[in-house]
Amino acid sequence: MPDKETTSFMRSLCMGQIEQELLFPFPALTAEQKETLHEITSAVEDLLGPRAEDFRQWDVAGEMPADFIEELGQFGLFGLIIPEAYGGMGLGNMAYSRTLQEVGKHDASVAVTIGAHSSIGMRGLLLFGTEEQKQRYMPALASGEMLAASSLTLPAADSDPAPKDTTAVKQDDHWLLNGNKLWITNGGIADFFTIFARTAPEHGRGKMTAFIVTGDMEGVSIGPHEDKMGLRASSTTTVVLDDVKVPLENMLGEPGKGFKVAMQILNSGRTGLGGGSVGGMKHLIGLATQQANERKTFGEPISSYGLIKEKVGQMIVDCYTSEAVVTMVGGLIDAGYKEYAVEAAISKVYSSECLWRSADEALQIAGGNGYMREVPYERIVRDGRINRIFEGTNEILRLFIALTAMNDVASQLRELATTMKGVFNDPIKGFGILSDYGRKQAMLRTGLGSASKLQNLHEAIQPQAEIFETETRYLAQATDRILRKHGKNIIGKQFATKRLAEIMIELFVLASTLSRVQASIDDNGVEAASREIDILRVFAREARVRIKRNFRRIDNNFDELLKALADDAFEAERFRWDTI
Repeated sequence: MPDKETTSFMRSLCMGQIEQELLFPFPALTAEQKETLHEITSAVEDLLGPRAEDFRQWDVAGEMPADFIEELGQFGLFGLIIPEAYGGMGLGNMAYSRTLQEVGKHDASVAVTIGAHSSIGMRGLLLFGTEEQKQRYMPALASGEMLAASSLTLPAADSDPAPKDTTAVKQDDHWLLNGNKLWITNGGIADFFTIFARTAPEHGRGKMTAFIVTGDMEGVSIGPHEDKMGLRASSTTTVVLDDVKVPLENMLGEPGKGFKVAMQILNSGRTGLGGGSVGGMKHLIGLATQQANERKTFGEPISSYGLIKEKVGQMIVDCYTSEAVVTMVGGLIDAGYKEYAVEAAISKVYSSECLWRSADEALQIAGGNGYMREVPYERIVRDGRINRIFEGTNEILRLFIALTAMNDVASQLRELATTMKGVFNDPIKGFGILSDYGRKQAMLRTGLGSASKLQNLHEAIQPQAEIFETETRYLAQATDRILRKHGKNIIGKQFATKRLAEIMIELFVLASTLSRVQASIDDNGVEAASREIDILRVFAREARVRIKRNFRRIDNNFDELLKALADDAFEAERFRWDTI
């Protein structure tokens, strides 16, 4: 069995090793968990189903009524992941994601309000809080009496990740916090804030520390509600800290370890954003299919036209594969695996971009009607756009995905280089390591060797499993080739890094979808799973084309030409070539 403390499916995959036990069988809830989840989703439908017109009006007004937020708390939607011992429901990540999926079907502002509370606002308390801290705050957080927000934004991609806008100075019996936090979701309604601040040099250069700050502390003030493009009904404000005295016991985690706290919060909470994205896609598919059946041209419903079928078919593929990925990440977390950061980042990137495509295509199917505010398409487009930005922009996450994997391969290459230096001093040992490396490279290029094979999959999906195995070899080769080509300069080679990330994303989605379809075959039989097999076939073929294109462009590309055009535009700060 894989080591749950150290094993990552994608990091192993970049080394040419398929850790099948991590992804197969597809994660599933127990009968008891399913019953609890059914009760929760039924309650969500009862609460939110009749409020479609309310959501539209709240979007226009840019505000969610206080009595409705109180109602969310009464339904237990702020205690989803809080343990039962503190008054919550104690849901795992899979069940939590599925609940936000149901909320996301109805309104993104509501989903973000709940998600900002649970996914990032109080998750640091759940993961790193002391028992005294949990006893003090969690009952009120579970009931909705106290709502949570976080100052968490992904640190900039530089050598100093500590927040430059907020400082914390340790004094005799407290920490003194000063600074401004921008764009805080739930900022105007929260009483509990997870704040990250730069701490003193003795905690290390560029270090930050996490703190629990409550709204009743002197010096905490909230800015006005931000006027946003989307998610308009959710509260987004600045939070100002002016000589705020935070008790020593309100430090979250260890001093100078705030970066670890921040990353754990992001990684652990991403199933919420993914679940909301999947819920949005399911809602869009319902809207688009109804619209296509009702709208007629030349006496025929537009659902009879091939180009409309293409759009809806792709929406189905995107939704099914996104749900497979999000569920898989939730399953890894619930099973106790610790190294899931790359997989969680992939789930966020993939599901948010699938939602964006689905929203765009659903509006296109609706035609001019979709552009009108009386129907929900344009609001869903506005709401969905932020998903590619918050909790880490998809560009930054692509770099993180690839660079994390390449770090493992680079470590192996460094070991090989060290061996080369000492091979003449200890030729037997050196020859052994070189031979192991040579066998691995031969295996990757030929496909020979059990490490590169999936085992015990149904023959109906064996062709797609073979695509996965073949393209996994491309991934390992691409990682090795990029590192050999760029070496220590890889940090600045974002085109190459992005291509590796794209290959990794395709493969994790394909592996998760293979696992999901295999589980459906096991449970229902091949005939009943035939449409799901079709989804897998479509995605696998498309993924193979995209992977091969990215692999070819490692060496054959127009990267330098594109950068030169951009540099020219930066210099001119305009488009240079008018026709007249």
